[in-house]
Parts: sequence; structure tokens; C-alpha cells
Amino acid sequence: MRYFIELSYCGTAYHGWQTQANGVSVQTTLEAALTQRLRKPVFVVGSGRTDAGVHARQQFAHFDLDEPILLSDALVYSINCILPEDIAIRTLFPVAPNHHARFSAVSRYYQYHITRYKNAFEPGLTYHFRPELNVELMNEACQILMRHTDFKSFSKVRANVTHFRCRLDFAYWQRSEADLLTLHIKANRFLWGMVRTIVGTMLEIGQGRMTLEQFEQLIAAQDRTIAGRAAPPNGLYLMEVGYPANILEQRVVYG
Repeated sequence: MRYFIELSYCGTAYHGWQTQANGVSVQTTLEAALTQRLRKPVFVVGSGRTDAGVHARQQFAHFDLDEPILLSDALVYSINCILPEDIAIRTLFPVAPNHHARFSAVSRYYQYHITRYKNAFEPGLTYHFRPELNVELMNEACQILMRHTDFKSFSKVRANVTHFRCRLDFAYWQRSEADLLTLHIKANRFLWGMVRTIVGTMLEIGQGRMTLEQFEQLIAAQDRTIAGRAAPPNGLYLMEVGYPANILEQRVVYG
């Protein structure tokens, strides 16, 4: 039996999603809670890897069991009681054996949050960036971004991928009345470090340190070394992972 888990987490205390030797990960913490509650070893596969300090409003993972389990609100509640406060399961549901949390996903939607003023009640949840920014110019850069499909210039140099092509569905900056500047960006896939490097480069544009012409040349060059520095992880949120409707047909939200 294969099961999908829908969860969210604040990434501040974790060394990213993936299990690793040098720190606590979301994956390891989730596996430990499931193993304890289900009383058998459980290993999960996520829809994608978020870096250290990156948050997820919606993340999916799958795991396999030899026997079916009785799904209920009580089961989800009990697993959440084992998990720390900064990780929460929303639902758990069965899927077909060939449905895969990573490879069956058709889209990912991220947001990056920036504030000009320090907020004592949200430490580590936004990027505190003081300089004034030309948001109109940054949105023009988003339109340039939408015209391209190869984003090698925004990928970490040692990314282990066969190609650097992504299909963007949208990319735009939006300012709220509550001192929050947000990049909304959705694509079929993202490269390692792509969103944070796009943000860091667009901050250069917003400050007048890079022209739109230079930005387009940067994309065409397919050279990460000439892009801006990556923005810090604490402002980045995985907001939504998209799947075909048939995969989610047995999804029930508990609680």
C-alpha cells in the first residue's frame, strides 16, 4: 500500500528536507514520528527538497506499507502529537502504487517574502531587507523571465540534473499594505537554488544595480557566476504542489 502525506513546516530549526548526517532534517523527523506511531519502519519520499531554513505551507511525501492502515482523524492527531510544533500533518490518504510524490507532481508554487522593517513576532519568517526597491522594474524583469525556459544561470553550479529547462506558469512581485513584498512564482519544476538566486538578482535590479538588458543577457549566458547572490532561505515558502486530479481523489482533510 502506498500513502501520500500532506504536511507543512517551519524550516527554521531544520537543515532542510532531506536526511543528512550533519543536522536534523524534516524528513528524518517525520520518519521517526511515523515509525513510532505505526510501529514499523517508515521511509518517506518528498515531492522535492527544500534547503535549510526554507518553509513549506504545503509539502507532500509518500511512503509504502505491507498492510493497509485505518485512516482517521485520530490517527492524524496522534502523529501530530508526536511531531514537534513546527511540523504539522494535514492529511494522509491512499494512492496507487505508481503514484510518486516527486515524479507525479506537475507543478510547484513558491513565494518569497521581504519586509523593510524588523518584526519581533516573525523572526526567521521573512527576509528583512532595508533598501527601497523599484517593484515596477522588478516586475518587468519577471516578464523577461517568462520568455525563457533555460535557467542554468540561476541554478547552483553542482546541481545534479540532466537539463536546466523549466516551464514557468507565472512570476510577479506584489506589495501588500502590511509592509510585505512577495514574489509569486510557479513552474513545472525548479532547479536547486533557483528561486533564491532569482530573488537575489532581482534585488539588484530593484536597487538600480542591474539593467533589464543585463538581466536578459545573464539568462542567455547560462552562467551562474554572473547572476546575483542567492537571497537568504528564511523568506522562501513552498506554497503548493500540484498533482493530477486522480491522485488526490481520495484526499480527505482531517481536523
